[in-house]
Amino acid sequence: MALQINGAQALVRLLLTEQVREVFGIVGGKLGPLLHAISQQEQLRFLGVRHEGAGPMMAAAAHAASGRIAVALGEMGPGGLNMASGLGVAFNNNLPLLAITTNQHRAACYPHSGMFMDLDTVAVTRPLTKWNAVVHDARRLPEIMRRAFREALGGRPGPVHLDIPQDVLSQVCSFDEAEFAIAPSRYRALGRVRPDADDVHRAAALMAEARRPLIVAGGGVIASGAAECVRALAQRWQAPVLPTQMALGVVASDSPHFIGHGGLIAGEPVRQAFEGADLVLAVGCRWSSWMWDERGALARRSQRLISVNIDPSALGQPALHEVALQADAKAALDDLLAACDAGLGQVVDGAWLPSLRQARAAYASRLEALGTEGETSQAMHPAALGRVIGEALPQECLAVFDGGHTSFWSNDLTPVREVRTRFHEPGMSHLGFGLPYAIALQAQQPGRAVALITGDGSFGFTLNELDTARRHRLPVLSIVHNNAAWGIIRAGQRNALGFELGTGLDETDYAAIARGFGCHGERVTAVAEVAPAIRRALASGLPAVLDCHTRFVPHPAMPAFASMNRYGFEALAGADAIP
Repeated sequence: MALQINGAQALVRLLLTEQVREVFGIVGGKLGPLLHAISQQEQLRFLGVRHEGAGPMMAAAAHAASGRIAVALGEMGPGGLNMASGLGVAFNNNLPLLAITTNQHRAACYPHSGMFMDLDTVAVTRPLTKWNAVVHDARRLPEIMRRAFREALGGRPGPVHLDIPQDVLSQVCSFDEAEFAIAPSRYRALGRVRPDADDVHRAAALMAEARRPLIVAGGGVIASGAAECVRALAQRWQAPVLPTQMALGVVASDSPHFIGHGGLIAGEPVRQAFEGADLVLAVGCRWSSWMWDERGALARRSQRLISVNIDPSALGQPALHEVALQADAKAALDDLLAACDAGLGQVVDGAWLPSLRQARAAYASRLEALGTEGETSQAMHPAALGRVIGEALPQECLAVFDGGHTSFWSNDLTPVREVRTRFHEPGMSHLGFGLPYAIALQAQQPGRAVALITGDGSFGFTLNELDTARRHRLPVLSIVHNNAAWGIIRAGQRNALGFELGTGLDETDYAAIARGFGCHGERVTAVAEVAPAIRRALASGLPAVLDCHTRFVPHPAMPAFASMNRYGFEALAGADAIP
């Protein structure tokens, strides 16, 4: 049966085939046909933002929380340009989404003829996407959309982008109804990629010999739904587990196998684990600089490393492996568990895991002690604020950690019980991603509390999205560590060069700003006020901002974090410390 529909209507039909439900963006004149087609589909929800950069951030969050792909829209020219920052968030964290922009009509673009808002949007987004293309004819939309989803979701996932000239969206064509009934299983692989059997047996043999094993769980564990496999292996192997910043919750923060989150910012127990391990099993981890020190990747060449990753480019760089399994994380762990006989863990040093747990407990006690320093001073210690936030948030609450320094305290002091409940953005480390992320989470899960824990500097990047939260009645709670400064930058300027320039953020009243947007806003100055303020904010039913006045205190992991930056310099200088 032939259908006479325009390009925008065809595009929307193809989105529904992939179970897309969420579209984020700003309305624009040239997007009119697409917006009209979206409005005709009850299954699609359009959430209008205040800056196009927030759209891809929200779409990335939607996938991080649910595994479902979402769409971000941008008008031609500035709209597409504004989307770049959000695409960077998705790209550097391997989070798939579909970005769609429009452009001049086909007679005036590619090459552009000099009209206002001209932009080669494909060139702009190429470094920030896995794949992108211009759609020159609406009749090719079924083919191109299928490729877009195949590229976004296949192998190492990531964002893709289609630039569609305005007249292609309104171009009426004849489509066979069968084009929109083709299941995703017909045009992209849905099964798990299993590892090579010989490599599995080699890895299992190494695991059976390990006396001090360490499991590093990365974002690939979350993407493949392999958290239970990691927990089962940790228990059977008597192994400590280090989840990266993309794998928060793979083991709960009160698990007997937990030694810290996210590499070097989790303190001395992590360094102790790497220094003592004789075998490291890294699953879905790409060894970003969160896992470096001045000598490079924390997994040293002297150690045996089994690396599991679906992306071949993540195997062997920067950490050299003994065995590499190019595979889906869950498939690989299933095969490893099956290949390991009942003797797994029998030769493990019985003091290994307890010693690391003891180190973690000592580290947690030091953080607790920090939070009691100067409780009577005017501004709260960030450890005290972080601790009480972690205690006061409802157990089922979703939380987003934003802010360069604030995220360190949140990482340590916010309990984690399950995957896809705590969210950070380690790949691009884009300040200000947090509020768009939290809004998207709230839209997906309206029955749950959602909290953003952020610094004042970070909050300023996207606080305009409070208007988005209020208009869509999404009661996100933003808790601002307000030390009235770019704290880390100020400390660096003073300590390194003895000067200060542009670091002050004094006298901004974020609670008043929130009330100006029609949200709930309170100023909080004492630790005892934090929990009641959180309860009032959640009870208000409104988007809420708690402006919590803190002072800048360097996190204990700051020296370790600084050491990561020295690696490249020392390597180029031929330092003896190169692993």
